[in-house]
Amino acid sequence: MAELLVCRDGEIAEGGVRIVRNGRTEIGVIRHGGKYYAYRNLCPHQGGPACEGVRMPQIVELIDDKGVYGGKRYDENDMHIVCPWHGYEFHLADGRHCGDPNIRLQKFDVVEKNGEVYVAV
Repeated sequence: MAELLVCRDGEIAEGGVRIVRNGRTEIGVIRHGGKYYAYRNLCPHQGGPACEGVRMPQIVELIDDKGVYGGKRYDENDMHIVCPWHGYEFHLADGRHCGDPNIRLQKFDVVEKNGEVYVAV
């Protein structure tokens, strides 16, 4: 499988994204927690630029065993990619849609070697 050079390790800031092109395909490479993730920059909903949206943690509703609402908290261990067009949310770790696991972003493997970051295409 061919590898597309994205950057030198560390050139993408923590929480940042870089869009690279392989022919007509745009790929968003996101750095979070010191790790790189790569997805096709195409939302399966209506073709929006999914990787150009915000990244935010899962919002967890706090409801006790009696059904009493206790507020919200953020789960920093479950970051989401939010498509800027219509707000579709996808888990950063695997690209699955947060509400329907049958919908997902196209994932690309990231290869780190010799101080550089590549996407397997």
